[in-house]
Amino acid sequence: MKRLNESDLDFLRELSNIGVGHAATALSQLIGRQVGMRVPKVSIVDLASVPELMGGSEKIVSGVYLQVLGDARGAILLIFPDDSSRALISLLLKRVDEPLSEMGASTLKEVGNILASAYLSVLGNMLDITLIPSIPSLAHDMVGAVVDIVLSDLGEIGDTAFVFETEFYDMTNDIKGHFFLLPGPDSIDVIMRAIGSKNG
Repeated sequence: MKRLNESDLDFLRELSNIGVGHAATALSQLIGRQVGMRVPKVSIVDLASVPELMGGSEKIVSGVYLQVLGDARGAILLIFPDDSSRALISLLLKRVDEPLSEMGASTLKEVGNILASAYLSVLGNMLDITLIPSIPSLAHDMVGAVVDIVLSDLGEIGDTAFVFETEFYDMTNDIKGHFFLLPGPDSIDVIMRAIGSKNG
């Protein structure tokens, strides 16, 4: 398997920033005010380390997850810490959502759908591969349980994840999330080769 160097990761981060730029425009239209987003860091981690990355396996989070279909199969997992997910829902619905309501859950899934579609569209176009998101699902639980739910629901995916740390800014609320691209066992080579050839 081709290993990505720092230059490849920088290239992937730039692609991701283009993707979140498209997502930010869509979210801005959704809520009627300007939303900025950026991806300060891209890394590749072992899936088992995801809970620790999010602050420990018992940390309560909202996780939106979708299957990735097309030339590279896999999954997308968007995780918001509980306070960030509630702040985002309050911003979008213009009311406090405590506990998480059906409308709040639907709102988070729509945000996940917007983000996933924007990411996959840009990545697919730039890498000349077709990447299509499925309908999103939502899990609100401890991060360890959310990861387990995603793995059991989506079946066999690889043990490697691309992590795009995603920040929302120019908001009164401090909202941050982590966007994980989980390639299937046969897909990580496809993605890495495409990145390497484009960045070669």
